[in-house]
Amino acid sequence: MAIEIDTSAFTEEAHELLSELEDSLLELEASPADQELIGRVFRAMHTIKGSGAMFGFDDVSKFTHEVETIFDMARNGTLPVTKTLIDLTLAARDHIRALLSVAAGEGVADEVEAKRIISALRELETSGSDDETEESPEPQSVQQDTVTDLIAAPNSKEPQLFRIRFKPTKDIFANGTNPLLLIGEVIDLGDTNIIAHIDNLPELQDIDPEQCYTSWEIFLTTTEGENAIEDIFIFVSDDCEINIRLLDRENNVTTEPQKLGDILVQRGDIAKDTLDNAVKLLGDRLVEAGAVSATHVKAALEEQKAVKEKREQKKKKEASNTVRVPADKLDNLVDLVGELVTVQARLNQTSLSQDNHDLQVIAEEVERLTGELRDNTMSIRMLAIGSTFNKFKRLVRDLSKDLGKQIEMTTEGAETELDKNVIEQLNDPLVHIIRNSIDHGIESPQDRIANGKPPLGKIHLAAIHSGASVLIRISDDGAGLNPDLLRQKAMENGIIPTDSELSDKEAYQLIFGAGFSMAKKVTKVSGRGVGMDVVRRSIDNLRGTVDVASTMGKGTSITLKLPLTLAIIEGLLIKVGDEQYVLPLAAVEECVELLTKDVESSHGRHVINVRGEIVPYIRLRDRFEVEGERPQVEQIIISEVNENRIGFVVDDVIGQHQTVIKSLGKNFQHSPEFSGATILGDGSVALIVDLGKMVRFVEFEEN
Repeated sequence: MAIEIDTSAFTEEAHELLSELEDSLLELEASPADQELIGRVFRAMHTIKGSGAMFGFDDVSKFTHEVETIFDMARNGTLPVTKTLIDLTLAARDHIRALLSVAAGEGVADEVEAKRIISALRELETSGSDDETEESPEPQSVQQDTVTDLIAAPNSKEPQLFRIRFKPTKDIFANGTNPLLLIGEVIDLGDTNIIAHIDNLPELQDIDPEQCYTSWEIFLTTTEGENAIEDIFIFVSDDCEINIRLLDRENNVTTEPQKLGDILVQRGDIAKDTLDNAVKLLGDRLVEAGAVSATHVKAALEEQKAVKEKREQKKKKEASNTVRVPADKLDNLVDLVGELVTVQARLNQTSLSQDNHDLQVIAEEVERLTGELRDNTMSIRMLAIGSTFNKFKRLVRDLSKDLGKQIEMTTEGAETELDKNVIEQLNDPLVHIIRNSIDHGIESPQDRIANGKPPLGKIHLAAIHSGASVLIRISDDGAGLNPDLLRQKAMENGIIPTDSELSDKEAYQLIFGAGFSMAKKVTKVSGRGVGMDVVRRSIDNLRGTVDVASTMGKGTSITLKLPLTLAIIEGLLIKVGDEQYVLPLAAVEECVELLTKDVESSHGRHVINVRGEIVPYIRLRDRFEVEGERPQVEQIIISEVNENRIGFVVDDVIGQHQTVIKSLGKNFQHSPEFSGATILGDGSVALIVDLGKMVRFVEFEEN
């Protein structure tokens, strides 16, 4: 019978290892003497190689072996870490990723590039040195001679003795795993003594050849450390019993070894009660022989008990409680919670209409539980944005090198969390903004020096929470935007009339126009006028806003304001005519009344005086072309849009509403003032108003 091999665990873990590998290489480029980083790179390569062979990814295993060999030399101090080595390893990392895509039936791998990488790596291996060492970054706090000495220092780790207990599940062969290959990887780490346990081996006639009945105990003496051992079993750790214990630290091999009984209990081979009884008998015999007093025997037993309990507590504390769940199951859970929120709203409305106290109590309890379930479910989908930020370090490094610029990228707020769907859709806008900053923002080293700036330009990515939104700011210390040139270019391209009078802030927004570009020629980086337009459309689709601030000669800052989630939001339910609409509650500051005398005193202008501040407003009844008489007292929802206070006039404010966002159908695809819809408790549909887009369209029509 053919066995179907499940390689999903390997590919998923391999992609995570490749991401960690890229981060480690970029850190290593700035700190080439860091032995921990060198070891981290080596272990990642070693794990991918060994597990690739185990799961049948022979191309991945063979190619990765070449890079692993080089970093083994760097780890042992026989090869310095240089810019050339980092460049080749990053290229190798990209090729491994391509090989994984090919195995998944996607993309292609460049075999010519693979041969170039291998050839260059073998040249480094042969020479044991590199002629580009002068290009490697030098930490400011360490002299170059010191760095070289540290790199060339031999591995001074003392060998350590580990005990590895490896008990595979019986069906381990079903996913293509060969335990002997894993054991072979362990053997490569040092001197080993291996014991195979066959206690569970059935009679010959009862043996299933597709089942594994053997477990192993391995005593390994190595200088590699526990991380290297864990990396070997990383892809089978969820399906097997694996216990790694550092014997010489816990047993202290410099003193007398543990007694046989203690070792048997520690290993779990006999019960503690059995040992206690045996030790007591031994203690009695020793006391009777006059070799030791009864109190000494009791003290020794208490010491053993205390040490064991302490270790068990530490083990429980360090145990991982995380569970890996497929993304589609999580998305399905959010959809179900959204449906539950809608049903809960219907239950509330029904309980109020029937004036049934018991039903209202149940409805309130369901509402509380639904709210907690919603919050917990949405928190599960939250991911730290730091992993996304780290991806752009490679982009900045490679692109600045291609353009002959010196640029450093720094980050802040990497722990800030966003909905995973928002993060996934945020990648392309950030790529375009960063590329634009590198190409148009940061000057060449010569120009920066001529302008009194350091040759090293800086791009800073920051993320902070702001209420129910997250602000992501991309800033650079480049030349900044010239609003006069932006206006002139827009007029030449017919984007704005020649008699337009735009403020500097409005001029900055021109860079997001379709087809707008300040590049003098088309290159592989820019010049086609599509990049920043993608940013605007992508952020609009995320129901976010984009703000630009710039100072000539000092730099530019682009701030993205994004919702925390795209699934369920708190909304404000309002009424205009006979229809109900939802405004995002996060954008609402306050509600005030608009009286007839207020309208008359403004002399036809759509403005209102709110405690001494003049606030313009948009009447939704006029905007939606609703017929009929306006109510005598209207309500103005005061909101902050693009850092300006804007009012939205409605007939009535109904109240707060948990809004499950549904996509709009084809009939509303050409109505950009609405970002979605929601189902109300009575089964009717309410459109969700996109305040930012509405303000932009009103301003466009007025201009």
